[in-house]
Amino acid sequence: MSFRSALSGINAASQELRIIGNNVANASTTGFKQSRAEFADVYANAGAGAAATAIGAGVRLSAVTQQFSQGNIGFTDNKLDMAINGRGFFVLDNNGTRSYTRAGSFQVDREGYMVNSNSKRLVVNNADAEGNITGSVGPLRLDTSNITPKATTRLDVGLNLDSSQKVPNTVPFDPAIAASFNHSTSLTVYDSLGGSHLATMYFVKSPQNNAWEAHTFVDGKNIKGAQAAPFQGDTLQFDGSGALSMINGQPVPPGEIKYPGFDVGNGSDPLKLSINLLGATPSTQFGSQFNVSALTQNGFTSGRLSGIDIDDTGIIRARYSNGQTRTLGQVSMADFSNPQGLRQLGDTAWAESYASGSPLVGTPGSGSLGVLQAGALEGSNVDLTGQLVNMITAQRNFQANAQVIKTADTVTQTIINVR
Repeated sequence: MSFRSALSGINAASQELRIIGNNVANASTTGFKQSRAEFADVYANAGAGAAATAIGAGVRLSAVTQQFSQGNIGFTDNKLDMAINGRGFFVLDNNGTRSYTRAGSFQVDREGYMVNSNSKRLVVNNADAEGNITGSVGPLRLDTSNITPKATTRLDVGLNLDSSQKVPNTVPFDPAIAASFNHSTSLTVYDSLGGSHLATMYFVKSPQNNAWEAHTFVDGKNIKGAQAAPFQGDTLQFDGSGALSMINGQPVPPGEIKYPGFDVGNGSDPLKLSINLLGATPSTQFGSQFNVSALTQNGFTSGRLSGIDIDDTGIIRARYSNGQTRTLGQVSMADFSNPQGLRQLGDTAWAESYASGSPLVGTPGSGSLGVLQAGALEGSNVDLTGQLVNMITAQRNFQANAQVIKTADTVTQTIINVR
């Protein structure tokens, strides 16, 4: 029995060394989780009365368990790389078969899907055309086609007109004569073909108290149409507190000036603009210098995909060369009641099993799931120092069991040689 017990000890030490060797070999593997050997003693059941004097029959390997502790996070130059800080796994799709991984090295394949090095596709919560995250879950496919232009339909203008300004009385209003107006501001607008045009608003103090004339020009032409001087404009009336009270004789709100259509002359649809003077920053008339606090428009020219951004909640946004962004989806993550029960597939991937339980699917940062770090990868959680110490211990156990066999052999030879 000494031979058998010692032999089981040698086998156990050999299996532990194999596990340690695998850990050391994967010390630089992205997303790798180290394993440990768990042993149990062996007893032969010889009857109830022999329990007090039972001698063990050796040792056996009872389990090899993976340790899902956090690995170190290192930054990379690839914005599609992702690291999970906390619990959870990325969800991968391989022709309908789901697997799970902590290795977040992703790239775009020729079909536009985000995939890992084994061509397994990243699963996300998809977004609709408006950029709203939906309940539809599936592989993420990047649309590399150009984004179509959008004509400007709305200008949001927030400014202060200086109430201390004098009424220009030298000449009638003319955009070419600076002395004929008090203030002006400009921004770029876009037509239905994506062409850019310069829109300029001129403000002229009226003889009437608290009143101003607003003139809007696109590419140097009055948006209301060609008019003989003096150019036709819009009337802005403010109350005694400096707040905008009427536009063209109509009370506000709404604080909008609407134009029916303006032909920019390049074959695009007529430019139909609405100028909102009472947006998030309302226009006023105070006794301070002229300033523009808000000046935005909702159009843009065509653009091509220039980059991808991923935030810590897994929202994936596409950036385009025209300055626009579009939400493509949100990374889907899964967690398990018993991660150690997952079935290892190799390639730093796992599959669910009966022991692991069903996946608990959510989004980064929700529930117990960790958050994401884009442009980074989670390294292996192997502690090389600890593994080397375990290696020395396993080697000593191997040698000790070998010595037991040698000693038992000596005793056996002595007994055999007794005359």
